[in-house]
Amino acid sequence: MSVSKNKVTNSILKSEKKSLYRFLTLYITMITFLMLVLGSYYFSTQKQIMLAQQRATLSKYAYEQTKKLKELHHYFPENNIYPRDKRFKSAIYDMDYKKIFSLLSYNHIKFDKDIYLKNGYIHFIKILDNYYLGAKYLIIEIKDNEKWLQTIYKKMAIYSLISFILFLSLGIFLAKLFIKPMRDSILLLDRFIKDTTHELNTPLSTILANIEMMDRDVMSPKNIKKLDRINSAARSVSVLYKDLTYITLEQNKTNKDEEINLKELTKQRVEYFDVLANAKKIEFKLDLNDSIIHIDRVKITRVIDNLISNAIKYNKRGGYIKITTQKNLFSIEDSGIGIAKEQLPYMFDRYMRFESSEGGFGIGLSIVKNITKEYNIEIQTTSKVGEGTRIDLKW
Repeated sequence: MSVSKNKVTNSILKSEKKSLYRFLTLYITMITFLMLVLGSYYFSTQKQIMLAQQRATLSKYAYEQTKKLKELHHYFPENNIYPRDKRFKSAIYDMDYKKIFSLLSYNHIKFDKDIYLKNGYIHFIKILDNYYLGAKYLIIEIKDNEKWLQTIYKKMAIYSLISFILFLSLGIFLAKLFIKPMRDSILLLDRFIKDTTHELNTPLSTILANIEMMDRDVMSPKNIKKLDRINSAARSVSVLYKDLTYITLEQNKTNKDEEINLKELTKQRVEYFDVLANAKKIEFKLDLNDSIIHIDRVKITRVIDNLISNAIKYNKRGGYIKITTQKNLFSIEDSGIGIAKEQLPYMFDRYMRFESSEGGFGIGLSIVKNITKEYNIEIQTTSKVGEGTRIDLKW
């Protein structure tokens, strides 16, 4: 009992983790985008604060340089040496933005701004009231020491890490809160499946055993027909019982892999399902060739049984099921109701049912998916509504 409970719990944890990862991926993506936007805004704000702080210093430099330009203007051309200063570099431009003289390291000037940072240099533009030396614009340039930038990066890294941890903790809490109803539902459903499996064992075994022991030779055709219906119904329940048993007890057992010829195994399973197929007047079309696969017999039997069972369940009355076995291939095709293209990606999901009128828990194809995934068997599915479905297994 404890082993079964652990397996059910593991199944729930896998579903829960899958949903949790999806939610957190979306949540973290949104939070990362938000943090980038806020970080960009914070960086821009701090940059403007830095420039505002530099404005006073650069204005002072511009005032001093203007006085020197005025002096040079009055004594030109006797004195024609442009004034220099170790603290900054400067340039003068005329009213048409043409360079008169420049000592700047970076000469791409933005005349629409009075102060800006570009390529590691801070430019301050002062409009001159008097056209000394024909200049309208005085540009003061200093090298950005980037101390403010290092401080900002350090703060952003600390704030981002703290924010990310807080938001991630909140996201995990919300995810678990949202997933709890799903977890409770899966627990309830799995508990129901386990209890149902336990209750089915004895009566189902009794019914099948008694059907086999009945003497058909002494029965009237009418009673034989009724017996066939009982046999068909019992075998349908038997397939479901084997799936439930596999999920709750057998799927995590140690594999006993062996070389299995699918040609012979398919013949046996078709013979078993022949009663079910005859009840809907479905014809088996077999093209069976030797096809060897190294796999656990119980697991490959579950795969074949579920594929045949679904082909019968969702087939049309008077339809057909074509089964082909070749080297590294098992193919099953039916003339059934088909599956819409947008539903195909979900047909192997657990508890997924596309036709509510048919019975079952929606676990058969999920078992097929899990087993084929375990053995690296490729599944290819094609289907058309109203025409049927084909499933190919390749290895």
